[in-house]
Amino acid sequence: MQQNRNIQIIEWEDLDKRKFYSFGVFMTMTIRATVYPATLIRTRLQVQKGKSLYNGTFDAFFKILRAEGVRGLYRGFMVNTFTLISGQAYITTYELVRKYVSNYSKDNTVKSLVAGGAASLVAQTITVPIDVISQQLMMQGQGKHLTRFRVKLKTEADGKTKMAFGQTRNMIAQIFAADGFRGFYRGYVASLLTYIPNSAVWWPFYHFYAEQLSKMAPSDCPHLLLQAMAGPLAAATASTVTNPMDVVRARVQVEGRTSVIQTLRHLLAEEGFWGMTKGLSARIISSIPTAIVMVVGYETLKRVSLRPELVDSRHW
Repeated sequence: MQQNRNIQIIEWEDLDKRKFYSFGVFMTMTIRATVYPATLIRTRLQVQKGKSLYNGTFDAFFKILRAEGVRGLYRGFMVNTFTLISGQAYITTYELVRKYVSNYSKDNTVKSLVAGGAASLVAQTITVPIDVISQQLMMQGQGKHLTRFRVKLKTEADGKTKMAFGQTRNMIAQIFAADGFRGFYRGYVASLLTYIPNSAVWWPFYHFYAEQLSKMAPSDCPHLLLQAMAGPLAAATASTVTNPMDVVRARVQVEGRTSVIQTLRHLLAEEGFWGMTKGLSARIISSIPTAIVMVVGYETLKRVSLRPELVDSRHW
């Protein structure tokens, strides 16, 4: 796939690293803020029993909005911003591993698959404790009966709930008191089994779809537009493939289960095959804007971070 590519890939050695990291932090924060409400909805859908609380993605959105306001869609967001660290670790690992693998293989699919999986391994090691805390906070409000932990909530005059000050610190203390340090890595294996395949699948499909679209599009079509179309296609593909493990991961982390296998068996026995598709529509819906914003942001970031002597060598 590497030879005779219509869309030339900007590699690690082509970048001005100072620009790359400076702009990268802003890009990552923008993406997190954009898709967080869909992530919260997906988590609540995956953890609920059957349809005990919500009937679907849009039903969940409007119910949360009515009962908890806009703030309810951003429960746990502040602690989730610490994933900026994992975001930078992911990008760096992906690019460095991709460069390393190129010493042994010029095949873009191989480089993308290995680098994507390795980047996810590093990122998840940083992200899981943050996810554990933020997911518990996501479940407060309408979903609080589905989690083991509670934070204090204030009821405003309009009936909507508002979290009290210090709820993140309080949640951390509760998790540590109940499970110790290991509690912050609950669901770590399930996360690896979800996100390593997701990342490993996403990158090869992204480059594949972009290349196929470039062959069908007019020669003067902006490459960034084709890449923005390829991102959601790759995201939908990867989300569909890995959603069963994502449901298991969410249940392990929120319900306090310890065994991935037992959680999977319990889910299948309780809700059957369709239980494995829970939250899939929310996941795809969240992945589409995520992919568009990420691809446009990431490819733009790489272009503006090009070393000066290479700026005129890339077609946008």
